[in-house]
Amino acid sequence: MTETNGSAAKPDLAALRDDIKQTRADLGATVQALAARADVKARAREQVQETKQRVLSQAAAMTGRVREAAAGATDRVRETPSRELASQAGSRVRANPMPTLLAVAGLAALAGIIMIVRGRR
Repeated sequence: MTETNGSAAKPDLAALRDDIKQTRADLGATVQALAARADVKARAREQVQETKQRVLSQAAAMTGRVREAAAGATDRVRETPSRELASQAGSRVRANPMPTLLAVAGLAALAGIIMIVRGRR
């Protein structure tokens, strides 16, 4: 039987050094993560860059969709006779005259403003 006198076996010196190195590395990573969270300007810049990239990609996707729609509309206009197009436009105006009325009112207001400004000179 062996007695240990209540003390644990001494750990290996190399194992202790490896443990210290690992603890230092973990602590360094933690400090870097905390510093990155505390750097508000850098986080704001990153957020701006991410948003910019997201907007650019969405704009590119929408541009492609608009070009496809424009090409399809151009083909439909070329295939449809002009009399039929005029008839369709007339029926749309009769169905919903509000945009046309607003455009005419806007032009009349613009003409009135121009006449008033020229009269003051």
